[in-house]
Amino acid sequence: MAQVLEFRLPDLGEGLTEAEIVRWLVQVGDVVAVDQPVVEVETAKALVDVPCPYGGVVTARFGEEGSELPVGAPLITVAVGAPEPAAEPEGSGNVLVGYGTSQAPARRRRVRSAPPGTNGTAVAPVTVRQEAPEGPVAVISPLVRRLARQNGLDLRELTGSGPEGLIVRADVEYALRAGAAQDRTPAAVPAPVPAPASVAGGTRIPLKGVRGAVADKLSRSRREIPDATCWVDADATELLRARTAMNAAGGPRIALIALLARVCTAALARFPELNSTVDTEAREIVRLDHVHLGFAAQTDRGLVVPVVRDAHTRGAESLTAEFARLTEAARTGGLTPAELTGGTFTLNNYGVFGVDGSTPIVNHPEAAMLGVGRIAAKPWVHEGELAVRQVVQLSLTFDHRVCDGGTAGGFLRYVADCVEQPAVLLRTL
Repeated sequence: MAQVLEFRLPDLGEGLTEAEIVRWLVQVGDVVAVDQPVVEVETAKALVDVPCPYGGVVTARFGEEGSELPVGAPLITVAVGAPEPAAEPEGSGNVLVGYGTSQAPARRRRVRSAPPGTNGTAVAPVTVRQEAPEGPVAVISPLVRRLARQNGLDLRELTGSGPEGLIVRADVEYALRAGAAQDRTPAAVPAPVPAPASVAGGTRIPLKGVRGAVADKLSRSRREIPDATCWVDADATELLRARTAMNAAGGPRIALIALLARVCTAALARFPELNSTVDTEAREIVRLDHVHLGFAAQTDRGLVVPVVRDAHTRGAESLTAEFARLTEAARTGGLTPAELTGGTFTLNNYGVFGVDGSTPIVNHPEAAMLGVGRIAAKPWVHEGELAVRQVVQLSLTFDHRVCDGGTAGGFLRYVADCVEQPAVLLRTL
């Protein structure tokens, strides 16, 4: 006798609470193996293939492509061979490779039919074992909270159809439709439009995925961080010559951003105040021991900030290779959440867009960001005479809570000195 097991959207880590279904990789009736990817989802940080820990026949799918599901919501149900009565359902435990699996004790639950408004095929209730949450949670999705708040709906009056009474989006939409039918205040919610919808007066584009995550993070930075920006022009001619000489010597080629990264790590060693974060609850500045260097990368999916771990321990060749690897992963959507979080300082090379300067927003919860403009031939006084030199504008946006202008100016001046005279950097290695 087959046993039907329900596989729910796992916790993808890094504080993410929902994901958008991009593409189903299986159909109802397909036979799946243990750890076979069954759906491709997009979080606010990356595209991820989600493998199923059970092997068997897919009996139902939950959610259309383009819809968003909260963590813990059903993804699929799988009919597997009946185990011994006391045995646990066979599964690999690798719910999501690279993110780990909770091995908390399980207890018996019954599979629910699809909640109102979902497209999941109803499955007759059967007894299965399902991971028990650590505690009762009414709502875990900020999208659900916002939808209820915008329509004046009290979530305390709802009974959730999700696991352990979890209130999901379908529950809120069902309540709003019922309220509209009885001529109550909450208005019916139109069906969500996954793609931009043309309306009178313009086009509405959903603020979700990477774009939504960027909007939330930048808004939080502006609300919480009292930032300030200082900048300076520097003569980068000698830095470019040094890079040319290094690449002419043979071996792996060195990228300019790798040299700028070495300058950043050396400057942070001298001015550690800028490699820190602010613990607002404890009212403490936390100076960090390692430099995990983020760098801004523009992709078709939007702006992302991959992180080079332990950048302060890497040489120019290692930094070049890691920048190249992360940039390629960013372009293909292959970055993991771990590769997009945990940065302590950000390097933003906006010069690739052909602009000279910018006042970047600090990448919360970091304390500073170095911006690098384009390197362009300009008139410059060199050794007392006017000459054409390769000039770059450097800008530093910093959290004024962690330091004052003297520290920020000292950091930026040291960076400029290293750019103008690479030998200054050699003295610190």
